[in-house]
Amino acid sequence: MNKKQKKMLIRIILAALLMIGLGFLPVSGLVRFLLYLIPYLVIGYDILRKAFKGILNRQVFDECFLMAVATLGAMALAIYEDGDYTEAIAVMLFYQIGEWFQSYAVGKSRRNISELMDIRPDYANVEQEGKLIQIDPDEVEIGSVIVVQPGEKVPIDGIVLEGCASLNTSALTGESLPREVQAGDEIVSGCINMTGVLKIRTTREFGESTVSKILDLVENASSRKSRSEDFISKFARIYTPAVCYSALALVVLPPLVRMFLMGLAPQWGEWVYRGLTFLVISCPCALVISIPLSFFAGIGGASNAGVLVKGSNYLETLAKTKIVVFDKTGTLTKGVFEVKGIHHNKMEDAKLLEYAAYAESASSHPISKSIRKAYGKEIDRSRVEDIREISGNGITAVVDGISVAAGNEKLMKTLGIECISCHHTGTVVHMAIGGMYAGHILIADIEKPTAKAAIEALKSAGVKKTVMLTGDRKKAADQVAKDLGISQVYSELLPGGKVEKVEELLEEKPEKAKLAFVGDGINDAPVLSRADIGIAMGAMGSDAAIEAADIVLMDDDPLKIAKAIRISRKCLGIVYENIVFAIGIKLICLILGALGIANMWLAIFADVGVMILAVLNAIRALFVKKL
Repeated sequence: MNKKQKKMLIRIILAALLMIGLGFLPVSGLVRFLLYLIPYLVIGYDILRKAFKGILNRQVFDECFLMAVATLGAMALAIYEDGDYTEAIAVMLFYQIGEWFQSYAVGKSRRNISELMDIRPDYANVEQEGKLIQIDPDEVEIGSVIVVQPGEKVPIDGIVLEGCASLNTSALTGESLPREVQAGDEIVSGCINMTGVLKIRTTREFGESTVSKILDLVENASSRKSRSEDFISKFARIYTPAVCYSALALVVLPPLVRMFLMGLAPQWGEWVYRGLTFLVISCPCALVISIPLSFFAGIGGASNAGVLVKGSNYLETLAKTKIVVFDKTGTLTKGVFEVKGIHHNKMEDAKLLEYAAYAESASSHPISKSIRKAYGKEIDRSRVEDIREISGNGITAVVDGISVAAGNEKLMKTLGIECISCHHTGTVVHMAIGGMYAGHILIADIEKPTAKAAIEALKSAGVKKTVMLTGDRKKAADQVAKDLGISQVYSELLPGGKVEKVEELLEEKPEKAKLAFVGDGINDAPVLSRADIGIAMGAMGSDAAIEAADIVLMDDDPLKIAKAIRISRKCLGIVYENIVFAIGIKLICLILGALGIANMWLAIFADVGVMILAVLNAIRALFVKKL
């Protein structure tokens, strides 16, 4: 609870105690009015001030104006009829209780999002003359070496040069499990170093680092309103003056009709009371407050789960998603080559891999790197000589005095060696040692461990079609699609081809259904922009993809897409519940108020009670169930 909320709570308690205490005092007339004026001003002075400022600024018709007119009118009626001032004070008191609830709810939702703000680093450690100097992260240039000690935040993206540590990434990904890093690993800003000392070479400036981009996304999220919020804003602008004039008509017209047409007493007091009751009932607080709060809470709940939504309009669109289109590499697969298997070899796997690693030791090709990584030991370059790279075919070398060839079928044919074809999908590196075929190594882009579960979760969440677009070969693409259970796949596409396919899918889809595209690379940016909703991988995705996307998954886990859809649908359901509930109760109570059946106490429920219930309902969007 912040200072403002504490101050408001003290005012509420003080006004309530004064009102109760005055009920036991046997006073009347002017003294009674002055005494009751004290709790009224204690609880309502800020509402009166806002209403007065609104009149001066020609922005008359808002909830403060309605409350001021209604309560001041009730006080005037009590003076005129020597009646009870309690109603007027109670209206203002319960209104402020509703405002306090709303402030508390917004604060709770904002704290969820502000947990992300805690990832903003205050400084970066730079080593100078054997001492660590703290400097502003903005002053650290690309390629600088910074030191992150246990308990400190990683200020800038980079690569670990020295040390190993466990990182707390919960503020970025929503996951509580620590991530282990060591020399050579990439590291993103915003993580908290839990154990060892790390030396990091920065790869980006602070303004372009992950933490800066996240904060920018969160801070700008509220600027993009959903259709529901726009509707409520427009509704309130028309509704508020309409009910003010209706209340005025209720005060003036019936007494005039009674006096001039029916020849009866006008009963001004009764109709003024009905008009004031009508004003209190009509206050649109429940709608104006609860709808934006529902979306704000939804964005807060999503961010706590590691899903950044750039605006409530995107949350609303995501709820209607029926088609999800995926890029393959880096989205459903890890995007890195790994040794997947060794087949048809007569020597031990480790020995064959050792010969391959030494033969590939001088190459910078991704395939060569994956073989060396699988070997996992330091290369002794004195053991290898006469390395020759045959473009498009492979490599020959002499390792420990034995001729070694590593490459494709073309290389084997050139060397006159008969090889065995591989029926698995992936890149095959055939090996010949001492002029004899020694087996082959299968290298492939590995599927993400949660990819299959992600597709199943999307189907259970109501997504009708899943599609994969990739520039990869048809055989590899079809295999991945089959493994994961994707319903449609298009392969061997250029970036322009992906856009064309998405446009075709957009034309074919049902009118109200929305299409989401999930990608991570620079070449995915045009498609992310073209889709109804673009979802980017935030941890390893390109800057262009993150910039073009509407939603960012902070840990690159495709399983979070289904969770984001569930959050958005829950949020939108709460919004619709609040709209129907608030408008329905208002209409019923307005009719009762106009007929004189509803008194000021029912008006309080119709205004403040409905607002509190709607706000409490909106808070539910903060809480995200696990899949």
